[in-house]
Amino acid sequence: MAKAKGNKAQFSEQGGAATMDPSRLRRWVTSRLLSSAMAERGVLTQRRQAEQQRLASGEPHRVEYFHQVDDPYSALMAQMLGALVTRYDIDLSIHLVEGPSGNNVSDLSQLLAYARRDAAHIAPAYGLWFPEQAAAPELRLIDGVQRMLAAQSADNMLTLLPLVTNALWRADGMALAELEKQYGAADAGAAQRRLSTGNARRKALGHYSGAMVFYAGEWYWGIDRLCHLETRLAALGADKKVGGPTLAPRPGLTLKPRPWARDLTLEVFPSLRSPYTAMIFERAVALARSSGVNLSVRPVLPMVMRGVPATREKGMYIFSDVGREARLQGTPIGRFYDPIGEPVRDCYALYPWAESRGRGAELVASFLRHAFLLGVNTASTGALRRVVEAAGLNWQEARRQRTDEWEQVVETNRQIMYRSGLWGVPSFRLITSSGNELLATWGQDRLWLVADYLDRYRERDIQIESSATKPARA
Repeated sequence: MAKAKGNKAQFSEQGGAATMDPSRLRRWVTSRLLSSAMAERGVLTQRRQAEQQRLASGEPHRVEYFHQVDDPYSALMAQMLGALVTRYDIDLSIHLVEGPSGNNVSDLSQLLAYARRDAAHIAPAYGLWFPEQAAAPELRLIDGVQRMLAAQSADNMLTLLPLVTNALWRADGMALAELEKQYGAADAGAAQRRLSTGNARRKALGHYSGAMVFYAGEWYWGIDRLCHLETRLAALGADKKVGGPTLAPRPGLTLKPRPWARDLTLEVFPSLRSPYTAMIFERAVALARSSGVNLSVRPVLPMVMRGVPATREKGMYIFSDVGREARLQGTPIGRFYDPIGEPVRDCYALYPWAESRGRGAELVASFLRHAFLLGVNTASTGALRRVVEAAGLNWQEARRQRTDEWEQVVETNRQIMYRSGLWGVPSFRLITSSGNELLATWGQDRLWLVADYLDRYRERDIQIESSATKPARA
């Protein structure tokens, strides 16, 4: 088969066909390191050592939380902290922090715009509140909340945090003024010192974002990951209600016929180097097919191949998180062999042909399965043949494909994704037959939200989002 040409240009944040081709040794080393980060054995060893050290020192279960005032995910976490302290035998410290910067985030305003929409979508499933169509809080209100929180003792912080958060996101300046009279506020310099201290502590522990919880060597991002922390604390005997339901269980997802939604299309945006895509792609396809909605698979280039920066701390968090997410969802990800660069391009070169044969989704699923579950080095002709044949396609026919059509296909898909305020994978869009967007969401932990929207569509109780409510384009 002719190799996919690919554009050898420098990476562009605007996307398109870029390249990243490591040497054989570097591909092998990267694969081993990231496989280790995902492996359960290493996690269990680290947890066992951390608990032994805690018991030897006689210290309590120390949990640290990092609150970013203007972050919607922090707003959700603020509502849960009191219940967390009541339920579990923990010593909670609350740090004030600023948002991520540098290569840990390509566009903070875009991230916050998406987070506001996403928080409103998921809050009801966790019994929490966040306003629909929320605007970014005014800077003066953010500053006032930071100064109030910076002045508080640990006990007052836990009490005040949900109150000021609620008032901030309701844009209730009068309520905030009353709280300031009651609790007091620090001056601007003291508030900045408190933020700087929180930023430094977070950096020393190896993270960069708000709404983060740290416990004994592991990070938990926002309300979506509390289930992992709860499970860990319960296993250590720190649950005061042994056997009771967790505070933040992951919402469920049911595969079933949904004939009322047959006029809808589910667009799935996968990447062939994304472990989050690998763990959920086949289930996303199954959701569409079992529901009876139209399925449109829209592959995009991996983020690093389209110029989106990735720091080491970001990458290590992602792959450690992938391991526990995969175990939660029953997907045995872990034997990973990095397909970055040429293997991705070679497979995408076959995608338009596979799609014309009605096997596009099968080709993507097969590639992800071989790279992430079977540990196959896809950087060889023999491995690509295995991928193709496992997808139910003819290898001899595949070898005759000599098209660069895939480059425009993945770039068009990226543009569609970006116009909906999405930039990571896997992303999902639900659209009507007339092209109206019902939902645009991102992440393997949002497939339940897609199913929820399909079920709500039965009663037509969801509003079609207008372009005025969508985040700005990338």
